[in-house]
Parts: sequence; structure tokens; C-alpha cells
Amino acid sequence: MCHNLTFFYTFVGSLMQFMIGVYDSGIGGLSVWKELVKIMPDERYFYVSDAGHCPYGPKPKEEILARAKAVTEFLISKGAEMVVVACNTATAAAIEYLRGHYSIPFVGMEPAVKPAAMSTKTGVVGVLATAGTLKADKYLNTREKWAEGVKIAEHVGQGFVELVEKGCTSGPEAEGVVTESLKPLLDEGADRIVLGCTHYPFLSETISKTAAIIAPGRDIKVIDPAPAVAKHLLEIMKENRLIKKDGFNIVLKSSGDDTILQETYGRIV
Repeated sequence: MCHNLTFFYTFVGSLMQFMIGVYDSGIGGLSVWKELVKIMPDERYFYVSDAGHCPYGPKPKEEILARAKAVTEFLISKGAEMVVVACNTATAAAIEYLRGHYSIPFVGMEPAVKPAAMSTKTGVVGVLATAGTLKADKYLNTREKWAEGVKIAEHVGQGFVELVEKGCTSGPEAEGVVTESLKPLLDEGADRIVLGCTHYPFLSETISKTAAIIAPGRDIKVIDPAPAVAKHLLEIMKENRLIKKDGFNIVLKSSGDDTILQETYGRIV
């Protein structure tokens, strides 16, 4: 499969050697980058949105792996010394291959089943994720390891990625789409909703609002794994002596239309 990449790009700051590559199928990974920059504000980042091939969820593993290899090689060519695969679907399909074939460290995503299972009061944890994530061995192993004695209710966030990619994260349309996937989890008694896709945190407010309407009085918490991923990355950075503190810098690149990427970045900085 062809690994060529054509990118639209935006520079924020001056062009220099980049160290931390962050990659997602679209803008969802910015929810992870936002947490990274909170605890590592003086590092250099190179963010790639593979919007030209988004969404990844329904694609076969082989195609997702090919995209992961292409973007990784692109980031390394730009000087990345570490790559954050800020996409649950790409992590499930490609992280082991990437770690085995490239010499730099990789950090991936994992649905936060453990903290959800440990904190649930009803004994039911709801997981919203893409189809690719829910059937992946990485997720299934995590579920088996941490969910003993807890019921796991799962549902694909149907249409969630598409909502976020077009900037529709609130209002009647977003609420309607969220309700379709969230209600089955709440109907099973879930009081913890694990966000198993990095696009989904952009819908957190709508998810919480909708949950309160569907299950009033239930203490429902929405769990985003991004803060834990950021802490893990910091630990790896320290272990590998990669902390540079050369001053904040970011380059944003997209393999598709970069309008939403720019707009979303502008909203969260």
C-alpha cells in the first residue's frame, strides 16, 4: 500500500527540530495533546491529523497499519524522537508493530476500564468506542484483566467522530447522535462512561448533559484516559532523558482539509 503523504500545513511558532510527534486519524488527538502541554508546556510538538483517511473505526486493520507506518515515517523524517499514537483504533491495530520496527519510543491509548471498574457504584461500566477498538485484542485483554466482577456494557459511538470532525459538539444534532449510543449503556445501569476514542472528549459536555436527562439522579462520571496518558508520556520522557524545555513550539499538519484542525486548535489553546 502506498505510504505517500500529501499534507496541508500550519506553522505556529518557528520551524525547528521537532521532538514529540502526536498523531490521530483527525482532530481527536488534540484532546490528548491538550493534556500533554499542561504538564510539558515547554516542549516541541508536531501534530498530524490524517483527516484524508478519517474515520479509522470501520477500516480493516491492514489499512490502519499502513497509515500508521506512513505517518510514523513522516514524523521521524521531521525529527520526531517520540510518537504518541493519540488514536485508540490506530493503537489497537498498530502499536505493537511500530514498537517492534522503529527505534524511538511510542505511547498509545487504552480505554480507562481500570479506573472505571474500580470506582463504579452500580457495578456497570459503559464503554463508548469505535468498532475497531471494541474488537481489538488490546482492548479485550484490558477488559478481561480489570473488569472482574463488573459488568461491561459496550457501544460504538455511532457518528461521534463525524460530529467532531465537522465541529458539531453541542446542540440538538449532537445531542440526538449521542443519545442513540449512550442510552443503551445507561439502560443497562452504567454509572461510569469510558471514552474509548480520542475524538469523544470533545463531546464530553454533551455526553454528561444527555446522561443527566436519561438517568436523572444517577452519579454518572465520564472518564477520559488522556490525563493518564500524558503522565505516562512524561515518565517515559524522563527515563529516556528526552525532556528538552526548549520553549513551546507546534506544527499542525493534515492530510485533508485543515480548516477544522486550525479552528479546533484555536479553541483549545
